[in-house]
Amino acid sequence: MTDRYRYPAGTRVRTVRHDPPHHTRLPRYARGQRGVVVEPEGRHPLADVRSQGRDDAPVEQVYAVRFAARDLWGDGDHDVVLDLWESYLEDDTP
Repeated sequence: MTDRYRYPAGTRVRTVRHDPPHHTRLPRYARGQRGVVVEPEGRHPLADVRSQGRDDAPVEQVYAVRFAARDLWGDGDHDVVLDLWESYLEDDTP
């Protein structure tokens, strides 16, 4: 049942542009980029908070998101798939 996910497979998303002063699992090269959700991958504690040694990390949905390599690096004819927490994503529907 896909309606329980904010971003079901096939949803166009954009990653947020933020540069926190601490660890984040959102790679710099993928910030502000457009991609497509491949599939939801379960709920996990937000790694950004866990890496700070805190036990209060919010549990969020993680998604496999596909990006065109050309969009990330300017060339390449393949795709890159990243596992990203929901708070890293926003809608990118036209």
